[in-house]
Amino acid sequence: MQTVAPQSASTQLKPPVTSVGVIGWVKSNLFNGWFNSLLTLVCGYLIFRTVPPFFKWAVVDSLWFSTSEACRNADGACWSIIPANIRFITFGFFPSEQQWRPLLAMVILVVLLFYSQNRKRWRKSLAYIWALALVAMGLLMKGGLFGLPAVDSAQWGGLPLTLLLSVFGLTAAYPLGVVLALGRQSRMPAVKSLCVVYIELIRGVPLISLLFMSSVVFPLFLPEGVTVNNILRAQVAIILFTAAYIAEVVRGGLQGMSKGQYEAAESLGLNYYQTMRLIILPQALKIVIPPTVSILISAFKDTSLVVIIALFDLLKTTQSVLSDPQWRGFSNEAYIFIALIYFACCFFMSNYSRRLERELDTKY
Repeated sequence: MQTVAPQSASTQLKPPVTSVGVIGWVKSNLFNGWFNSLLTLVCGYLIFRTVPPFFKWAVVDSLWFSTSEACRNADGACWSIIPANIRFITFGFFPSEQQWRPLLAMVILVVLLFYSQNRKRWRKSLAYIWALALVAMGLLMKGGLFGLPAVDSAQWGGLPLTLLLSVFGLTAAYPLGVVLALGRQSRMPAVKSLCVVYIELIRGVPLISLLFMSSVVFPLFLPEGVTVNNILRAQVAIILFTAAYIAEVVRGGLQGMSKGQYEAAESLGLNYYQTMRLIILPQALKIVIPPTVSILISAFKDTSLVVIIALFDLLKTTQSVLSDPQWRGFSNEAYIFIALIYFACCFFMSNYSRRLERELDTKY
């Protein structure tokens, strides 16, 4: 008769239930000490007191497609303000019969952003695609050709204007910030001094002052009869402001590079341009991905400050809706809607930066 060898003790014994699965995770993360246990209980109490009432207000008792009069007698949120004014909030004063144009421009931009996420597509052809797309988006917004009626930029507003200021502002500010960082590290005194003065001067003033200068002070220096588009002036102010902060972040990455990297490049006979392009910048920019993305996210949210110079971005169009007596008093719902849009955009940027760090094996 064949006998079966007994199993070893390590294969017979299983870990205790309290150390694996959901119970194990809760014990190790929420109740692994008296302080964490107390903090967990306090947070649980606050969540219990706030989340159910908010859910009842936002979902259970809310109204989605009703009049403002009906909302005033309701106990919950009046989300009806969003569908009733969605076209003005999204497109501002753009002619209603032509609003398909900014909508198509936004679709093109979003598709390009998602298409450009894959690093395998970062070739010269992608730059040509972006150039053609920019021309197409500009033509859709401005018009005047191919039978499209011309629309003055003063009528641009809402979400297209926010995306225009943020996407193109951040895209232009990043390479300018890299150039400023390299200039501040330069051995040429004139170039270094100029970059230091620019960076410290811009970082020493708030963005709001630059926007005021671009809107009020700058036109005073122009010859009589010469004007510059108000959106273009705000765009330049955002670019100059963001570039100064990016320059300091990139400079930190450049200073984090060891001297041996420069010596190795010099031993290979590489000149300054080749050393920076092939050796130093790829490593330095990889190191500073997290702080760079933080600055870009802050700059994206700061585009809402253009409301102070009477540009009807997404926030300004929402405020205009709230100034209507018919919808006055429903600011909570409107601002929550705007906050969700900003959160979605910022979360996309943050999530992409984390994925880029994993792909590049960024070490902290």
